[in-house]
Amino acid sequence: MQMNLANKLTLARVVMIPVFLVVLLTGIFPYPFNRYAATAIFVIASATDMLDGYIARSRNMVTNFGKFMDPIADKLLVASAMISLVGLGELSAVAVIIIISREFIVSGFRLIAVEAGIVIAASKWGKIKTITQMITLIFLLMGFGGTTAGIIGFVLVLLSVVLTIISGVDYIWKNKEVLKG
Repeated sequence: MQMNLANKLTLARVVMIPVFLVVLLTGIFPYPFNRYAATAIFVIASATDMLDGYIARSRNMVTNFGKFMDPIADKLLVASAMISLVGLGELSAVAVIIIISREFIVSGFRLIAVEAGIVIAASKWGKIKTITQMITLIFLLMGFGGTTAGIIGFVLVLLSVVLTIISGVDYIWKNKEVLKG
């Protein structure tokens, strides 16, 4: 299979994940520069998510590899950042468990749908959820201190969790016929 530009961007996102983790979690850069560099890598990786999808659709480059790998790359990026922040004591493990559980549930649900010959497209709620999670992670990665930043961070995490639950319920509710088969 020849790799098109959209698929190369997806793979670039996957390659950026270990780089992001090394920069964030090791002493390669002193604090707070490690946070700024890790945030920049996360922002660039997140931007490839929007860019690869746009390129694939606008240039008719949609491939099975892209359909398979793009959501995996997104989940790996977000989960890596969230788990790292839990390890750093900056994000609630409960929030991360809820968010990652939703991803497993929806992914499993999609597998059942595929076996039934049903394609479940990404929903508006799923896209809003992903964007909110990425904004939340960017804010948390910046490592702002103080009471106001703490409140903003808490609200963003809460919003991410609520949108995660809403989008998961939306996927299952709109496609409940998959469970009848």
